[in-house]
Amino acid sequence: MSDILAKNADMAKKMKEIINLRNEPVAIKLIRKGEAFPAGYEVPEKQHSHCQAVMAARKGAKLAMPLSAQGCMVGAATLGMTEKGEKVKSGEFHAGIGIHKSPAEAAEMIATVTDIDYPTDGEVVCPLKDADFVPDVVAVVDIPERIYWFEALRLRDGGGRITYVTAPFQCACEDITAYPIMKGEPNISIGCFGCRKKTDMAADEMAIGIPYKYVEAWMPALDVYKDGVLTKAKRD
Repeated sequence: MSDILAKNADMAKKMKEIINLRNEPVAIKLIRKGEAFPAGYEVPEKQHSHCQAVMAARKGAKLAMPLSAQGCMVGAATLGMTEKGEKVKSGEFHAGIGIHKSPAEAAEMIATVTDIDYPTDGEVVCPLKDADFVPDVVAVVDIPERIYWFEALRLRDGGGRITYVTAPFQCACEDITAYPIMKGEPNISIGCFGCRKKTDMAADEMAIGIPYKYVEAWMPALDVYKDGVLTKAKRD
């Protein structure tokens, strides 16, 4: 076992056991233009949207996702794999779903999306415990009480308060992947229409995307929480 795989497996085990996660934390790595995909990850036979890949990975799937495997061009564009379509930029596409009053409101939402600002050839998405690479971001999908503890870890040193960025669309591709990568900060999402429609994300679940450097830094504090504050909180 490589050192990075052993490290990732240990961190995933610790997060899952101490925070009592329902499923596996998910490692996400964007493949920059011209970079080789890591070996050992399967290109799915059927196209997956990014959100479907994340939800499959939390159940154990180890996926290599070039552009040809991407089932949602909105997400693929946000992740740097292709250009954003004109109907998406104009708001026509999302307004047609029925959430926004008109294309103008949907276009304003799209205009404020944080996109990856460098070209990519795809991504690798798998359980953190199986990642033999350094992920760009680690995603966790779970009930609010579990996600809460990541917020606590973030504020353990320094204190303060947190502001999160989200919208009715693009939970997995923007809120918990592109935004944390580009801003270098964790971000929470309460889900989106695509996740609710196309994946097994449950009605009582939300998500967080955490830059890898934070996951590493938080491990010692998890040990403190395990025998401390976590023993005092009401938990299911």
